Amino acid sequence: MGVKDRDRFSTATRIRLLGEQTAARVYRSQTKRQARRSRLTGRAALLALVLCTMVVALAYPMRQYVSQRAEIADLQREQRQARERVEQLRDLKARWQDDAYAEQQIRRRLHYVRPGETGYVVVDPGAAKQSRADLGAAGRPWYANVWEGVDKSDASDQ
Repeated sequence: MGVKDRDRFSTATRIRLLGEQTAARVYRSQTKRQARRSRLTGRAALLALVLCTMVVALAYPMRQYVSQRAEIADLQREQRQARERVEQLRDLKARWQDDAYAEQQIRRRLHYVRPGETGYVVVDPGAAKQSRADLGAAGRPWYANVWEGVDKSDASDQ
């Protein structure tokens, strides 16, 4: 056996070989870990930060823009309704300019009759009973009426 064979089986040689193998494994695992970390570079982090800043900076103005557009739509709808109401009132004014329409409304609303005509007013019996029921409440003290209103509202809830 030569010196080479003896060194091959010596403890120092075996420990040195084990150390080299272990160092190679550690180096391989560190390079894998660094490869995984290298996906997020400083440039990518800066880009993400800029994008987040832009989103935050634009969020409030966009919300204001959307709410103002909704308010404009509401105001346009109100304006359209007001124009329609003005048209209705103009039509009503034009109708009142007609003497026949004015006479018809005066007869219907004020119960006017022409000279020589006989006017009749038909009273609904149900309305008369209802008005008598209202008169019964006037004869009681106010707190009794309030209490009766509370009782009626409780009964309607149930």
